Amino acid sequence: MSDAPHLQPTLIEPDWPAPVSIGAFVTTRETGPNQGEFACFNPSDGVGDNPAHVALCRRLIGNELDDDRPLLWLNQVHGARVQASYTDSVPEADASVAFDRGHACVVLTADCLPVFFCDRQGTRVGVAHAGWRGLAGGVLEAAVAALGVASEDLMAWLGPAISNAQFEVGHEVQQAFIGIHPEAAAAFDPSPYRMGHYMADLYKLARLRLERLGIAHISGGHFCTACEPRFYSYRRDDGRTGRMASVIWLR
Repeated sequence: MSDAPHLQPTLIEPDWPAPVSIGAFVTTRETGPNQGEFACFNPSDGVGDNPAHVALCRRLIGNELDDDRPLLWLNQVHGARVQASYTDSVPEADASVAFDRGHACVVLTADCLPVFFCDRQGTRVGVAHAGWRGLAGGVLEAAVAALGVASEDLMAWLGPAISNAQFEVGHEVQQAFIGIHPEAAAAFDPSPYRMGHYMADLYKLARLRLERLGIAHISGGHFCTACEPRFYSYRRDDGRTGRMASVIWLR
């Protein structure tokens, strides 16, 4: 299978004022080699897709970087562990950081929120997989701690995730947040569909957490994976779907 132009990924680049030494993008499903329910660009090897197509997608992602550095793939478990160094194995973590040009950081999502980080000097980067469990469990706080710089020197970009209009959750999800930070109640609206349920705003929950950490420059957060067909959506597609890759690296 050749790397024909129609197989190349259609990418979204963060609209943030990152230094020129930072490279970052999110893949979409608009173009690529995958077929059927996984069309057209699925780089996840854990969803039942054709392994050859997945491998090609991963190679095409690598081609988008400036060199042949490896991509650091993670075994994501909706936790708060951060991987801080490259390994040939697939570590169990939900965020990673890089302080040099040895590897690129990657997380996979399909409704969960990818949060990109970099410092204003352009010397450190990271990305976190933040679904509601990860957010409640402190994955953003762990990623910021792993970056090891003052919060006022960091900026964040919120990538494609499910919007609050599409994300109905139960009382236990609401309590997981407001039981720790009462102000998180502002991120939950009563569901118009079911009593005792709420429409949760992942973007607002993430912003509240980042602002509490002292990060003032936060951008992005205007997507809806469940509404926009260019994205994979676990909820919209009843769990049978691919994943987008969020990638960040030091040039």
